Amino acid sequence: MSASKKLTKKDITMLGLRSSFLQASFNYERMQAGGWLLAQLPALEKIYADDKEGLSLAMTDNLEFINTHPNLVGFLMGLLISLEENGEDRSLIKGLKLALFGPIAGIGDAIFWFTFLPIIAGISCSFASQGLIIGPIIFVGAYLTIWVLRIVWTHMGYRLGTKSFEMLQENSDIIANSATILGITVIGALIASYVNINLLPVISVAGGIEVSIQEAFLDTIFPKLLPLGYTLLMFYLLKKKQVSPVILIIGTIVLAIVCSFIGLL
Repeated sequence: MSASKKLTKKDITMLGLRSSFLQASFNYERMQAGGWLLAQLPALEKIYADDKEGLSLAMTDNLEFINTHPNLVGFLMGLLISLEENGEDRSLIKGLKLALFGPIAGIGDAIFWFTFLPIIAGISCSFASQGLIIGPIIFVGAYLTIWVLRIVWTHMGYRLGTKSFEMLQENSDIIANSATILGITVIGALIASYVNINLLPVISVAGGIEVSIQEAFLDTIFPKLLPLGYTLLMFYLLKKKQVSPVILIIGTIVLAIVCSFIGLL
């Protein structure tokens, strides 16, 4: 281990184990950010033992919004903690985090929730339906194996980050800009997928035909315009007006209820 290294293999192993805390404080404002920071905090404290300001900046950055897959998050943690240890630029670290957490979530969902675990559950249930104890043993064993693999992914991410350090230094601006663009694209896709505003009113045209404003105009000419506009409004209020996210969440719920009651949504 080089003189610049502050983390040991044990530290990375513990980081992998602590990644289990990812959803320890799951909330609708920052999703998994609290657990994300909690898992990395011992490693960050060791890296910034003599730099309180650096630790403060790292903690602040790691409390920003993140929503990724619990079983694969160790890879991202290992990668980013290696960059923290090597003193990389904060914009690069933030850009990579923003760019990668979405794709990792998609890969994890496809592999674990939609493929591996349903197959294992089907096999286990088949054995259990016959009264065989091997059924639950197989399922629990498979799940424990997935959990232990967190350590493997974390070490893999850490080694990748360390080995690619020189390349990252030489191309840090390009990588940071590319990662930020990709991250913004991912966020844009999330907005289109998860924010839905559908207007119910219809208008009468010649011949007594009723036309839906949502289907005939918005979905045809400006699809997803309302979700985009509402998201940008929330972003503006957060950044410019310093409105509490909790207030915006409550306001959104109240607005949805009122608009639904009067037949607008």
